[in-house]
Amino acid sequence: MDLQFFKYQGTGNDFVILDNRNGQYDALTNEQVNWICNRRFGIGADGLMMLNTKTGYDFEMKYYNADGRPSTMCGNGGRCLVKFAWHQGIRRPMYKFIAADGDHEAEIDDDGTVALKMKDVSAIKDYHGDFILDTGSPHYVKIVTDVMEMDVYKKGMDIRYSNHFAKEGINVNFVEQKKEDEITVRTYERGVEDETYSCGTGVTAAALVCYHNERGFNDVTVHTKGGRLTVEYDRVDDDTFENVWLCGPAERVFAGTISVPDAS
Repeated sequence: MDLQFFKYQGTGNDFVILDNRNGQYDALTNEQVNWICNRRFGIGADGLMMLNTKTGYDFEMKYYNADGRPSTMCGNGGRCLVKFAWHQGIRRPMYKFIAADGDHEAEIDDDGTVALKMKDVSAIKDYHGDFILDTGSPHYVKIVTDVMEMDVYKKGMDIRYSNHFAKEGINVNFVEQKKEDEITVRTYERGVEDETYSCGTGVTAAALVCYHNERGFNDVTVHTKGGRLTVEYDRVDDDTFENVWLCGPAERVFAGTISVPDAS
């Protein structure tokens, strides 16, 4: 199978994107997606997305992890898909699309920054002094003091494959508080099974845990290995967060055509 692909990245979180508005890639298998995302034999990416049509929306986001399996929401992926839609001629002052976790809105600022509205969060659970929450994907947040010195791959894998989380998997975020409204985050992602340069839903989860205003508006600057993001939100009460926006760059890297091995 020959397919035309586009490569995008958002703070180093990279994705293969396929324009599937005519359904031509519906038959793509999980094994083929895994091959496409392989950094040795395929294009190489943290995940693959399809831009689909959906009645009542500007588009539908279909997301696959690098392991080839359909997955939950990807924040940086959503921002990249919005920029891809704009490049494909779908141009709106405010986008409305649907993803695995429901409806989203997004806009592209004059400087090219993409702001993506994330789902509301209504629960943060304490887990042995750490935190668990769902920002479209499940996340484990651990506050540390030396995040850039950590072996994120080993420590993240230990948590992700621990007895409590092994079956469904969880994304593991290590967070260092730099200032009241500034944090550094490194993330081990399930489905990629490695540290990624950035994780949008993980950055969002970390920013919610590290609020600086007890009530009302919060604006948190987040540093990742791939660059800087901001998360803005309203903290309504102890466990309720609304109007959550993930903001940052989303860039086209290159495009091409690749011959994908036939499904086995």
